[in-house]
Amino acid sequence: MARLFGTDGVRGLANGDLTAPLALDLSVSAARVLAEHGEFEGHRPLAVVGRDTRISGQFLEAAVVAGLASAGVDVLLLGVLPTPGVAYLTEALRADLGVVLSASHNPMPDNGIKFLARGGHKLSDALESEIEQHLGQDWKWPTGGAVGRVDTYETAVEEYAAHLVRTTERPLAGLRVVLDCASGAASDAGPRALQDAGAFVTAIHAQPDGLNINDGCGSTHLDSLRAAVLKDGADVGFALDGDADRCLAVDHEGNVVDGDQILAILALAMKESGKLVKETVVATVMSNLGFVQAMRANGIGVRQTKVGDRYVLEAMRVAGYNLGGEQSGHVIMSDHATTGDGILTALHVLERMATTGRSLKDLAAVMTRLPQVLVNVRDVDKSRADDDPVLAAAVAEEEAALGDGGRVLLRPSGTEPIVRVMVEAGTEELAADVAQRLAGVVQAQLTL
Repeated sequence: MARLFGTDGVRGLANGDLTAPLALDLSVSAARVLAEHGEFEGHRPLAVVGRDTRISGQFLEAAVVAGLASAGVDVLLLGVLPTPGVAYLTEALRADLGVVLSASHNPMPDNGIKFLARGGHKLSDALESEIEQHLGQDWKWPTGGAVGRVDTYETAVEEYAAHLVRTTERPLAGLRVVLDCASGAASDAGPRALQDAGAFVTAIHAQPDGLNINDGCGSTHLDSLRAAVLKDGADVGFALDGDADRCLAVDHEGNVVDGDQILAILALAMKESGKLVKETVVATVMSNLGFVQAMRANGIGVRQTKVGDRYVLEAMRVAGYNLGGEQSGHVIMSDHATTGDGILTALHVLERMATTGRSLKDLAAVMTRLPQVLVNVRDVDKSRADDDPVLAAAVAEEEAALGDGGRVLLRPSGTEPIVRVMVEAGTEELAADVAQRLAGVVQAQLTL
């Protein structure tokens, strides 16, 4: 059987790949695995469950709650809340398990289930594998008073927003902000937190109807945010995704500020205040070379991981680093959160603007983005991408020609027969030329 869990939980077409029976079985199995590991020893287990605004989240929430309660777990329903909000309340309420129903930036028909361990951290790969192995197995079901109770936690949004505001040290009064809520989970919490911190907020795409999440809006569609910033004469705009664990920005002139630039801004702020642990930031191999160069020029080390926020988190936890992120806008500030948090990111970028009196455009200029070209070579034997001598020689030759002004990265897809060729160089034309030449070698050497 193909593995159910991906890098961010179980995700798929709601009522197609991800059905109510599967959601129920996953929840029962998760409770059983955690019980067998002694996580519920000596107390009644407690889970918190939150979701984004997709209409399918309603029936999936009901299935998850039924599974957990039938397995003897008490449940608090958090309602519509961003993924980092569920993670925060998992820790704050000392819950044994957090469950998020969301497919993040995916289109509305999709949905997903993500489990969080005590403290609000993602489950390990080993625990997820155990949950899969226990699916559908018989066990001794609790009865009578041992079954779980279900209640609604009414103040989830207020408590999460208050937590976010407490992480800032300077009022944001005077800053005019446009916030694109992606018609998603942050439609209430996002504007509330920024307003309570002192910003003047115009919220767009903040009227979810169950069907419009990520629909032409949010961090994957920045045109409406750019237009709103220019129309309102705002200082800055931020775009969240459906579950608000990522954030991209637009400056007052409508220029996009990506996750690398945001990470660079926050890294410099934390270094200056003495808060950047080991003066090191964690990023992925897809981070722009311009980011790495800017960090090194400012005396900040860069630890790079595989693509995926879970790998960034893992590196941060192992070494104790407190800032990491991805070009896509996942930014993890582990002093305040256990996962990427788009609202938190926006607040701290705004705080940096307020503290320095500088525009986002000026702050983002700390790094120069090198042109980056990505070519997907399909229908190839990706397993040989690291071993083919002809391909290795071609890559070495191109890297030598680029020198310190560029780089080459070959990445086999995790799910498809594809090798991704990424090239950065001083100009778009040069990057494209190198990428196309290497794509031709990949095609010639690795064709199935």
